[in-house]
Amino acid sequence: MRRSVFTEDHETFRSTIREFIAKEVVPSYADWERDGQVPRALYRRLGELGVFGIQVPEEFGGAGVTDLTYLAVLREETARAGVTFGADVVHTCLVLPYLLEFGSEEQKRRWQPPFLSGETMTAIAMTEPGTGSDLAGIRTSARLSEDGTHYVLNGAKTFITGGAEADLILVICRTAPYDPQNRRAGLSILCVDTTSEGFAVGRKLDKIGLRAQDTAELSFTDVRVPVANLLGEEGAAFSYLTHNLVVERLGAAISGYATAAAAIGFARDYVRERQVFGKPVAAFQNTKFALAACAAEVEAAQAMVDKALVLHAAGELTAADAAKAKLFCTELAGRVIDTCLQLHGGYGYMLEYPIARLYADTRVSRIYAGTSEVMKTIIAKDLGL
Repeated sequence: MRRSVFTEDHETFRSTIREFIAKEVVPSYADWERDGQVPRALYRRLGELGVFGIQVPEEFGGAGVTDLTYLAVLREETARAGVTFGADVVHTCLVLPYLLEFGSEEQKRRWQPPFLSGETMTAIAMTEPGTGSDLAGIRTSARLSEDGTHYVLNGAKTFITGGAEADLILVICRTAPYDPQNRRAGLSILCVDTTSEGFAVGRKLDKIGLRAQDTAELSFTDVRVPVANLLGEEGAAFSYLTHNLVVERLGAAISGYATAAAAIGFARDYVRERQVFGKPVAAFQNTKFALAACAAEVEAAQAMVDKALVLHAAGELTAADAAKAKLFCTELAGRVIDTCLQLHGGYGYMLEYPIARLYADTRVSRIYAGTSEVMKTIIAKDLGL
């Protein structure tokens, strides 16, 4: 179906990114997966290409784009090549909205230039060993010093994407005692410089997928954080987090349909070439029907995401809308990629084939940014149930 969300400028950007991936990412990607992270030079190159500045206001050197259509182009092109840009999505889609929405003018002027260039990479630390989707259960704490100049931060975080390479980490912590009558109160966001004494990166976690994207455990032992690094108001973090989850979940939906579409492309190319019983796998009716069904489902997901992109640009995308898009697209991606891997036969299980990487990489999309079960809960509440 013809799409209307992309303009000529988007397609020019797409061509640039596609060429960059082919020349500077694909040849080295297997090495990055073995290393468990991308080289810092990649982030600087993305900065040079303007990737990190798309949504940054023009006054800080960015393009000032307020919608997520260019993000969609990026996710489509990385999926098409079966690669990722490491933790770039956290930098631009998770952290940046917090800095732009809740950062002071001083903080924006301090952090935006190195953010844009890729010299300063960022991460956000929410999840703890005992706290996942239940953000109100966060135990990492920070107390204000007696002279009021800094916070003293203590605690631990886990599953932090980009945590090992980040220079600045937005840490969700308790700045007021836990109140069982109001579990959401007392949470704040402190921006922690990773050169601070008492900050440490623990294990780099060994994942089944997204292996070029570092995921780490972090610890904070009496880390001094200047009050100038408090993002927004003290105690208001829970509302900030829920505010940005809409964008995070839309991003997951975009990646879902993009990886599903890429899987169809990989499978189509493979079955045309692979010979079984003297003819191409593509000649069998089962192959044709399986890919036809996948293509129809992906078109539906794409239409849903395109509508969500339009609603987001108009400021009308609700939490329930985002939950529906994430649930549908990530569950769809799991089904479609599984079908496409099956059509590869035994080779689909080999990591040298991009379909195998997609299979492993995509599984976590039904967990992060809120599990599928959490999405169903949100949708059910929207239905009045």
